Amino acid sequence: MLNIGTTAPDFALPDQNGETRKLSDFSGQRVILYFYSKDMTSGCSKQACGFAELYPHFREKGAVVIGVSKDTVASHKKFEEKYSLPFILLSDPELDVIKAYDVWQEKMNYGKPTMGVVRTTYLIENGKIIKAFGKVKAADNPAQMLQELG
Repeated sequence: MLNIGTTAPDFALPDQNGETRKLSDFSGQRVILYFYSKDMTSGCSKQACGFAELYPHFREKGAVVIGVSKDTVASHKKFEEKYSLPFILLSDPELDVIKAYDVWQEKMNYGKPTMGVVRTTYLIENGKIIKAFGKVKAADNPAQMLQELG
């Protein structure tokens, strides 16, 4: 996980509509950048739906929500449509951004070590990481992030 106060690595990744998005596109806004394992899975769906439910409150506080996983653009589009997600989902199949944000790590899966995305959420403001939360609980993370916005 990256440290608070460090510069957030910029990126250029396609969203669920195939449009390239950069972190620098959101200059002047607070960005909730959350990393998750896989579209359409139980925990990841709970987390995404939580962010969707609270999305108007995030916007009122001047924040945007961006989810990142290694899923394809097509998978993200289906995920967005199934759950009516109002925010950006970025596709990182090459793991470039996932690794840059230090969330590709060894974890246990059914008792066996495996590499994967550790559910992590960053709050970014003016290009700097101001909050970082690793191994977050999917169901609790959206409300936690709303509270962090003050």
